[in-house]
Amino acid sequence: MTTQAHPVDHELVEAAAHVAATRCRGDNHTMAAAARARDGRIVTAVNAYHFTGGPCAELVVIGAAAAQGAYELETMVAVGDRDRGVVPPCGRCRQVMLDYFPALRVVVGSGDGLRAVAVRDLLPESYVWADHQLDAG
Repeated sequence: MTTQAHPVDHELVEAAAHVAATRCRGDNHTMAAAARARDGRIVTAVNAYHFTGGPCAELVVIGAAAAQGAYELETMVAVGDRDRGVVPPCGRCRQVMLDYFPALRVVVGSGDGLRAVAVRDLLPESYVWADHQLDAG
């Protein structure tokens, strides 16, 4: 796997960190995510933890972006509460992000080692949902 790093969107990381510090409360909301839309807007959200699973912050931000008319996301990052910093997406989130936004960049790493990588690089040998859809015609 060859991972090409892209410039890190520090404003996006700061937006997620701010939401994690000010909106995450208790065990129900422990992660915040921020996404940059193609038009420059930043959309933020928090996870909704529940013992049955519940959506991760990255999935909630995809829905929040759609609700705001931002259907083309370019970069995403998740940040943990209690100053945990940037947290990489789980496998389910990686797959959903790849399926919805195959060109998406995801911020990973920590401290001075933050980097933005293609979501495809986070999920090598991946199943691409669009590649397996039957033609309607």
